[in-house]
Amino acid sequence: MAAIDLKDRKILYELDLDARQSLTQIGKKVGLKKDVVSYRIKRMQDEGIIKNFFTDIDTFRLGYHVFRIYINFQYVTSQMKEEIINYFVEYKNSWVVASAKSEFDMVVVIWVRDIFEFYQFWEKTLDKYEDYFAKYAISIYIKAHVYKKSYLLPNLQTGENREIYQINCGGQSVEIDETDHQLLNELAVNARAPLVELAEKLGCSSQTINYRIHNLVKSQVIRAFRVNVDLSKFELKHYKVDIYLKDHKLKKPVFEYLKDKPYLEYMNLAIGWADLEPEFVVNNFDELLKILEDINTKFSGAIKKQSFFITEKLYKLRCLPEL
Repeated sequence: MAAIDLKDRKILYELDLDARQSLTQIGKKVGLKKDVVSYRIKRMQDEGIIKNFFTDIDTFRLGYHVFRIYINFQYVTSQMKEEIINYFVEYKNSWVVASAKSEFDMVVVIWVRDIFEFYQFWEKTLDKYEDYFAKYAISIYIKAHVYKKSYLLPNLQTGENREIYQINCGGQSVEIDETDHQLLNELAVNARAPLVELAEKLGCSSQTINYRIHNLVKSQVIRAFRVNVDLSKFELKHYKVDIYLKDHKLKKPVFEYLKDKPYLEYMNLAIGWADLEPEFVVNNFDELLKILEDINTKFSGAIKKQSFFITEKLYKLRCLPEL
């Protein structure tokens, strides 16, 4: 197990608030010199504590809708399963492709410009693979609340709002040109990419890149520059929970109860699925059950049904449709 001390945790916490901060800026906030911050970040990358730096891009602002497909397989050989996975991975508008330990075997999340585009894609998919789907379900993703990684600093009691940002479907879309799309394409997979490197790839000046990033942040197309960490290094587990309430009017009070809890990392909302879809980072499954028990106790048996989603293998995670 990699040794992670309080200074490492503080660095990771700052990187998750803004991964494009300079080493000097991070150093001032955590009480370390620039060179020491650089060394620690490099060490955490080498040890696999830091998986990557990514940019959260609000594709709703770019005019996309998000559909989620949950699939149970039947009659699939390992070769056929691999073919189906590759089919979804190679689709340029797929956001997430993952196998799961849950009531479904696989989840696929895709972007489309309109409902008819999804209809065409799904009809094509069924033409090819319907015989291998025992059942499937489709939902429309409409909103997400994103929270600070409070588990990195469990003893930090600031009393401040934990929410970093939220994304919503609908609203006025933002027009971007090909250069902006290429820039987002680079930042999506490396939020700390230097301006000079980005300028060389896109064939323009560093000042132009900086100006474009500023505008993409201002227009809320870019919501945050963040860090992806390996939770196993902290002996923590990630669970997505689908909560079905006995009364949909309980959605708001239950959400209000959960939003300040340090274990809440995301709160997802969708049409055609659960009432609330929180994502928790906890020590173990028993802790997760205790959280749900507490909700039921506080709100008098509010939970009608619950299911748990654990990602078995992530085949694709890409925060922007491919060019």
